[in-house]
Amino acid sequence: MTALMTGLDVRDRLVVLVGGGDVTARRAARLRDAGAVLRIVAPRLSDTMVGLLDRLAEETDSSGRVPAVTWIPRRYRESDLDGAWLIHTATGVDVVDAEVAAAADRLRIWCVDAGHAPDGSARLAAQATEDSVDGVTLGVVSTGTPDPRRVVKVRDRLQEMLDTSALPTAPVRPPAGRVVLLGGGPGPRDLMTVRARRVLQSADVIVHDRLGPTGFPGWVSDRVEIIDVGKAPGRHPVPQEEINRILVDRAQRGLTVARLKGGDCFVFGRGGEEVLACRAAGVPVEVVPGVSSVIAAPQSAGVPLTHRGTADTVHIVNGHRLPGPATLEALHDDATTVVVLMGTSMLPSFAAAALDAGVTPERPVAVVERAHRADQRCVRGTLGTIGEVAEAERVRNPAVIVIGENAREGLLDAALVEQFATVTTVATVEEVAV
Repeated sequence: MTALMTGLDVRDRLVVLVGGGDVTARRAARLRDAGAVLRIVAPRLSDTMVGLLDRLAEETDSSGRVPAVTWIPRRYRESDLDGAWLIHTATGVDVVDAEVAAAADRLRIWCVDAGHAPDGSARLAAQATEDSVDGVTLGVVSTGTPDPRRVVKVRDRLQEMLDTSALPTAPVRPPAGRVVLLGGGPGPRDLMTVRARRVLQSADVIVHDRLGPTGFPGWVSDRVEIIDVGKAPGRHPVPQEEINRILVDRAQRGLTVARLKGGDCFVFGRGGEEVLACRAAGVPVEVVPGVSSVIAAPQSAGVPLTHRGTADTVHIVNGHRLPGPATLEALHDDATTVVVLMGTSMLPSFAAAALDAGVTPERPVAVVERAHRADQRCVRGTLGTIGEVAEAERVRNPAVIVIGENAREGLLDAALVEQFATVTTVATVEEVAV
């Protein structure tokens, strides 16, 4: 087979699938995800296919559209191919698959014969990713005798290269301008998502904060305009309105703008305001999530936000203000972990307000500075002592404050000892029984 790789737009076009087994189910799910209208012809369906049809029926019902998938519960007839743009046959019966492929040839309809690929006029590629990357979809097709293992091996290698940004997928033709808000995580570049890194490598402009990943030279193009709009406590050299203006201005010039923030864009990152500014100006905007310091900073110090038997609720608060009623209620609750962001300068006042409201002074507090960096440290105390401790230790931003029983030093060590003691006790009882 001499293959000509091509891209088929199957949206709203009829694809007929003959056969009701698991192979058909996998292909049907993929075709439906691409927007195809499906007609399935089979006297019986496998459990996998039944599950797929149930799921697709729920989606159709919720949308109120005409069903995009129909099942004809009988043996194949040539009239089943009427109106099809593409045919797929996988009945497990060679003579039936050959009959379908021959009929497709007569009707001049492309046919994928999954049972005996050489008899078909088309083959589906093993795609390297479910979604396109920068508008590019990569796939692998056998051109000789079908060799699925080889195809999968090559596909997986392509996937690895995509995941590490080793393939040049960035657009060469200038696209329409857009803004992409990127959550950069707690700081180290290897804690960024793969998607965020891809966007950065294809961007024309990078607008970044002080706390996000930096050090761009060497892994982004020299042509990229890099704009530092970082803020520090009491120092906002680039007001938010100016940041919004920069994003809109560069995108309206037809450029791809990567707005890189520390943590996640929608967790005290003013990402919502930037989305609103872009939409108001008619600029396309999307958001790529990041690892929030709400989770990443406590984790780096061995502080779990939730822990069975200790805390099952998390309350996140902006530390620029004194605790309000909801935060005070959370601080009173032994089973709630309170995470305070941007609260270093207000920490003594924050703690004093909580104590004045009757929160126990024994509530554990952990302050994690510069999480996931080489100079990270964790300063501990209680609500009654943390103000003095933080001052004595000269605690500085960036830092995340965790208040609650999960912040107690040695919590996980104590849980491990308790678990070990339980196992030892059980073993001893068993030995006595023997």
